[in-house]
Amino acid sequence: MSIIKKIFYLSLIILFISLSKSYAENLKKVGKFKDWEVLVISEASGKICFAQSTPVLQAPKNDKRDARLFVTFRPNEKITNEISATAGYEFNKNNTVLATSGNNKFKFDLKQQGFAWMTSNKKENIMVKVMKKGSRIMVTGYNEKGSQTIDHYSLLGFTKAYNLAKKSCA
Repeated sequence: MSIIKKIFYLSLIILFISLSKSYAENLKKVGKFKDWEVLVISEASGKICFAQSTPVLQAPKNDKRDARLFVTFRPNEKITNEISATAGYEFNKNNTVLATSGNNKFKFDLKQQGFAWMTSNKKENIMVKVMKKGSRIMVTGYNEKGSQTIDHYSLLGFTKAYNLAKKSCA
């Protein structure tokens, strides 16, 4: 999938989440499980289903950002387990964005317009398995000035949210 399409669809998701009620009929919250929620966007071109979470802890503490972690399904494009993250700022191009859970580390390959994605479905599938078994995952990124941030995501409710997002787009 092209980077442009990824950016477009993730931007669309964020846009729908943040826009007024006039778009509410296109975006439906279909479930909330502990620290994860499931949303579905219905469009003429098909559905987009995703599980998302916000950090339970952010470092540095005094820097409140609109960070999120997503697992997205787009059946019309045959896309499953697309993992992406935003830290609420534009990522530094020279530093790695990394997700860590226990001894498992996952590098995000693409960084653009404030979002990071993996390009390997194999890595995404492994990360989903780790997230189902884990209790927390940390996403480390660097802003354009080179300052490090760490977003801690609880994985409580992830498996149920993941399963519902997948089922909603089956």
